[in-house]
Amino acid sequence: MAEIVILLAIEKIGVALANGAANQATTLFVKYGTQLLELQGSMDRVVRELRLMHDFLCQMDIRNRNKQAHESWLEEVRKVAHLMEDMVDEYLYLVGRERYMGCCFYLKKGFKKPRSLISLNQIAFKVKEIEKDLLHLSETKNRWVRVNDVDSSSSNYIVKSSQELADTSRLIDDEDLVGVDENRKKLKKCLAGDDMQCSVVALLGMGGLGKTTLAANVYNKVREEFQCHAWVSISQIYSREDVLRNITKELFKDNSSVLSSTVGMDIMSLKEMLKKFLEKRKYLIILDDVWTPEVFDDLSSTLIQSVKGSRLIITTREARVAALASQGCILTLEPLSVDNTWSLFCKKAFPRDTNNACPAELKPLSEEIANKCKGLPLVIVLVGSLLRVREKTVEEWREISAQLSWELINNAMLDQIRNVLQLSFIYLPTQLKSCFLYCSLFPEDYLFRRKQLIRLWIAEGFIEERGESTLEEVAECYLRELVNRNMLQLVERNTFGRMRRFRMHDILRDLAADLCKKNCFGVTYEDICRGSLKMGGRRLVLHKLKKGTLQSISGIHQLRTMITLEDSISSFTLLSQLCKESRYMTVLELCSLPIDQIPYAIGDLFNLRHLGLRDTKVKMLPKSVEKLSNLLTLDLGRCDIHELPCGIMKLNKLRHLFAEKIVGWREFKCGSGMCIPNGLGNLIHLQTLQALEVHDESARHLGELK
Repeated sequence: MAEIVILLAIEKIGVALANGAANQATTLFVKYGTQLLELQGSMDRVVRELRLMHDFLCQMDIRNRNKQAHESWLEEVRKVAHLMEDMVDEYLYLVGRERYMGCCFYLKKGFKKPRSLISLNQIAFKVKEIEKDLLHLSETKNRWVRVNDVDSSSSNYIVKSSQELADTSRLIDDEDLVGVDENRKKLKKCLAGDDMQCSVVALLGMGGLGKTTLAANVYNKVREEFQCHAWVSISQIYSREDVLRNITKELFKDNSSVLSSTVGMDIMSLKEMLKKFLEKRKYLIILDDVWTPEVFDDLSSTLIQSVKGSRLIITTREARVAALASQGCILTLEPLSVDNTWSLFCKKAFPRDTNNACPAELKPLSEEIANKCKGLPLVIVLVGSLLRVREKTVEEWREISAQLSWELINNAMLDQIRNVLQLSFIYLPTQLKSCFLYCSLFPEDYLFRRKQLIRLWIAEGFIEERGESTLEEVAECYLRELVNRNMLQLVERNTFGRMRRFRMHDILRDLAADLCKKNCFGVTYEDICRGSLKMGGRRLVLHKLKKGTLQSISGIHQLRTMITLEDSISSFTLLSQLCKESRYMTVLELCSLPIDQIPYAIGDLFNLRHLGLRDTKVKMLPKSVEKLSNLLTLDLGRCDIHELPCGIMKLNKLRHLFAEKIVGWREFKCGSGMCIPNGLGNLIHLQTLQALEVHDESARHLGELK
């Protein structure tokens, strides 16, 4: 998780050191050239050290993640990375302020305020201290944080853990299988006959859905129908030689002489030997837990032969991998139905000598607990097994239901759930980790809209530039990747077939929300009944406030993002304080809040990239909004604003402007647009304009937009 914070800090420093920003700073601080060069040099050295730390953490053995010394060291790394982000934000704030003030007053007079030098020196001093802290952390790691050597690193550990879980899944009896009959019939049908169109069969689904269990159940029943067979667990850490040798061991386990002759073979000889052996036989081979298309491509030339009736089965969480079985069959596993969930839950929660029957007094709570498992067989089995040894009382059951999320995260008996689901997270690219965790800050079953989510990700700085693609196009690739990895669930496509709405599986959300809280990524507040809250992260999403007014936020200065969801707060009085004390704010989404005035101090939020005021009662924007030079999205949809201020046209980085309004009375309402002042052609990066009230001038300026 520290790698996420580090990457965001690296990207923020990159913004500060980019040619345009550097040239602007040089112009603004022309009298302080030496101090500016020293500061930029320190930033450059810090970013190099952070990059090395990031790469180290991405490769570090995951066994260290639960070691106290390692966790303490990571906590210190996070603190330093956050502090560096603060310093870069302070620097960008200073540059933005000087640019605005200089343009208005000082550049004309050739005069600069002395406090600029003081601020610049303070930032430079703190960045040098951060340099020292990073060096000290590197030395501390070498002294106290023991990292496992290569021979026993994450590769072997993950393979071993995956193999243990696969072995357990392969031993499940028929009577413990629920809801697999239809998929079992489909899989058997794919394996039967000589149809070469089914030479490859893919079982696709998120972790915990029972892909390995289903494959093993069918494999055990039909393998004797083939001349030879083999089962190999792949895992994400892939070694072609290891896989080929494991297949060889399975195929020749009864022929020790052949096995001994393969020991000294190099990989090409081994591959050729296997190919010759398989091309003469009808075989069944299972590749369990394939993570990347490269693995399939690498092995396909050896394992996919022309002999009729041979079959290769792959289980995977990745849609891209399953798509490679296009010449065969793809079975997509879905969560169990409510009835099957209940049946499996009762099999595990209640002893067989009671015929797996749920006592009447426990049935309402049992159904509630079973439904919280969201149809994931692995979760149902382990939660049911946990309850089997608990007291069969209403009080005990009520306690379990109330704290099931806590149990999933902390109970050692449920380690397998965490291991299976967190494995998918651990091996996400760092940029995708940020996007995935961000989704967990929203409520259970929250329906994300593609465009809205993409705009937020871009404003947060999660999206990297890729060639000539727009950030929106790259963000859509990220979204597609999370869906393909079964980390987000696609709910709806639009009429053009593009992804439209998504949701996050509740169990995944619980685990991700815990990671957010532990790593200060962000916090959520649901059903708050107090008048104040304590911040524990850089992002705050308010779901709803039971009653009263949110009166204060402890630690408000560290906030980068504040999002309020529809009808989340009945009264909100903190906007002025946010504008004054959270000056590094990046995202301010105040949808549906009962506010009618925006303070002038909002112009001090130089880093603000997203401002959402949809469905508020705001009647006008202060002139100071023209100072929000980094703003990318301005959402004024359905506000009471009639005409936008001229200053909006100075926001030349603006990409999305929502200015539609609803006019009418009672049931007679229709959509309209706000009056937009002259200068629309200045918004050279504008991609979305919804909507405007057309006049001759505004219509003419539309033609100037790209």
